[in-house]
Amino acid sequence: MIKTLMLIHILVISSLILSINKPQHKEWETIRMRVTAYCPCEKCCGRYSDGITASGHRIGKGDVFVAADKRFSFGTKMIILGYNNNLPVKVLDRGRAIQGNRIDVFFHTHKEALQWGVKYIDVRVSKPKKLRRN
Repeated sequence: MIKTLMLIHILVISSLILSINKPQHKEWETIRMRVTAYCPCEKCCGRYSDGITASGHRIGKGDVFVAADKRFSFGTKMIILGYNNNLPVKVLDRGRAIQGNRIDVFFHTHKEALQWGVKYIDVRVSKPKKLRRN
């Protein structure tokens, strides 16, 4: 009996710790966006083709992320149909031409970026849950 109660107590505490550390998303908002693509080359990034995004992220092998307007803070998660197996990606970059309902998805090669082309897609954007402070 005591072992069972201790196990229940440990499970409750563990779930509380996980819920505190887990990103809280109130909901996902759907926004129709013009989605283009870019790579870290000089053609796409000009003088900013140093492999470091506007958020300070150093681009690594296999990275997936988007460049978005300043209204979306760095770290905002987005789901873009057809990109990253439809799994969420973070906003880690900005772009001079990326304004309003427009984003750029990142690819590692210029060929991949060109193959993406221009798409108009309903993008799901996470809305962080506002925590109440007592």
